[in-house]
Amino acid sequence: MRRMASPRFGDALGHGMSDKRIDILRGIGRTGSISQAAREASVSYKAAWQAVATLTNLAGVPLVERAVGGAGGGGASLTAHGRQLLELADALALARRDVQSRGGAAGAAGAGTAVARLAIRTSMRNQLPATVQAIESTGRIVRVQLSLGDAQPIAARITQESAELLGLAEGMAAIALCKATAVRIERASAPRRGRGNQLAGVVQGVARGEDGDEIAMALEGGLQLVGFAPGGSGLRARQRVLATVDEAAVVVALPG
Repeated sequence: MRRMASPRFGDALGHGMSDKRIDILRGIGRTGSISQAAREASVSYKAAWQAVATLTNLAGVPLVERAVGGAGGGGASLTAHGRQLLELADALALARRDVQSRGGAAGAAGAGTAVARLAIRTSMRNQLPATVQAIESTGRIVRVQLSLGDAQPIAARITQESAELLGLAEGMAAIALCKATAVRIERASAPRRGRGNQLAGVVQGVARGEDGDEIAMALEGGLQLVGFAPGGSGLRARQRVLATVDEAAVVVALPG
């Protein structure tokens, strides 16, 4: 007999606080229709199916059952695991609101925002608080322009479905994520090559290595960015440098 997989609800709930995936699952449970759930969440049918597929992958168990045909043209319903995931999502939301309200009551400035940012677990070392400035759609690709506080702007290219599921809008608080290995750092005096984000700053620290020098740099406004320069770069602390990051390498996340 094949052993049934154990649910990984913790992985799936990592999305529920920051985008529409849990809302879509909730809509399916309420209406019995993926199409209706998509309309209520203001996303496309394709994006709704992507949401279900992502949550199912993360949970490791089926969350939605689809019925094909019939007088009503078929529909969808939640599995027992899908219903259990929603119950856990509700409990997590209540607990999070309680923590954030206690932080506000204690008079800790920005405590709620800090807690929300800490909820993100990722291998990406560069996590930069940002605000959505503009959203530009070109076919299936959306370019999201982000403001890094008092520092320079940074842009990300994401799919239309991802933008819909995040519910992105101008003025929203966000977090710009990128891997350190995706950041190329060189002297500020070097000729600027190619396209992409280019951020100026000052070297804070250098860790030399055979595969490249790891550089920690301070951006204007106090944010820190980590990237790599070619081995033997000769970069030193307090030197002015330029970091280049491809827009497709920047991930947009929303705090809970």
